[in-house]
Amino acid sequence: MFKRSTPILASLNRAETIAFYTEKLGFHFTTENNGYLIFEREDIHIHLFPCSDPAECRNMGCYLYVTDIEQLYAHYQTLGIVHPNGLLKLMPWGLRQFAVVDNNGNIIYIADDRPALKAEV
Repeated sequence: MFKRSTPILASLNRAETIAFYTEKLGFHFTTENNGYLIFEREDIHIHLFPCSDPAECRNMGCYLYVTDIEQLYAHYQTLGIVHPNGLLKLMPWGLRQFAVVDNNGNIIYIADDRPALKAEV
């Protein structure tokens, strides 16, 4: 029944958010409505709402499921955006994932849920 999900995260700075999502994560900026930003990359959409108080807009995050996680991980490492505590690894629940924290403090887990061998990273 369910087909798709669109995360809605906080944006503390319009210009920095647009730069991060387009230049670092490789998304296309598609729409803005009163500070509400919409980005897309392939079949993934991310929305960000304007927030002026970091204390009110914290602890937000999402999972993005991808293929070729190793290639994306290597690319994001060269850009220096992989979180130091979120390196690529196989999680106990079976996902291979890594983490990026955007310019607003939102954590974005990037995961490949295909079956992986325990020895894989």
